[in-house]
Amino acid sequence: MMDGSGAEAAPDGMLPALPQLPQLRRVADSVHDVLREAIIEGRLPPGSRLSVPLLAQQFSVSRSPVREAVQRLVQEGLAKEEPHRGAAVARLRPEELVPLYEIREALEGMAARLVAEHARQDELAHLSAAYEAHASALGRGEASRHVGLDLNFHAALRAASHNEELQRYLERVQGKIAIAMLGGRPQEWSKQAIVEHRAILDAVLARDPDAAEAAARAHIRRVRADIAALNPRRRATSASA
Repeated sequence: MMDGSGAEAAPDGMLPALPQLPQLRRVADSVHDVLREAIIEGRLPPGSRLSVPLLAQQFSVSRSPVREAVQRLVQEGLAKEEPHRGAAVARLRPEELVPLYEIREALEGMAARLVAEHARQDELAHLSAAYEAHASALGRGEASRHVGLDLNFHAALRAASHNEELQRYLERVQGKIAIAMLGGRPQEWSKQAIVEHRAILDAVLARDPDAAEAAARAHIRRVRADIAALNPRRRATSASA
């Protein structure tokens, strides 16, 4: 079965190969992180069932931490509960995401402004490293890594804002953002995103709050327009207007 992103959802009762769980952590945290990464990288595409018994068997753990991990994914928007079937990786329609991006444009702009004003040098170095890792991967033709590396850049940006309330809100919507990116055009969007990330990075490194906010808002505004364009009904309405 193909989902909206072109990836093939795993059939019921089957799971793709997943990595071993990291050691020396809470089991539920490890399960959550492995599943989250698999979703963001597209190895568990929208519609894939998150069967607690199957996952517990694959990870060789009890069902309780797996159930906790899956519930966290549901709370983050990466998974949805389906009646009589348990949880599955979320499918989101473009019209569900546009209002989210309208809010995100303002908040990402605020985050970039705060970074330009308040970030420490080590935080700016971390943001630069996140950008370089993304740019290097795309330079090697690894467009499949775009979503995860894009999210890493934005995580580093908001962490350097020194505003915990802002960070918490943006982290809550991160799951839906990841799903939106998976449903788009990774090759095309990644080329645009890396140029826009460079503009944000240059502005914060120059300690220019106005330019940083403008660059961040322009980036999110472009993504919002691209997501809206994925909606066939919206395109049909625009064409007939």
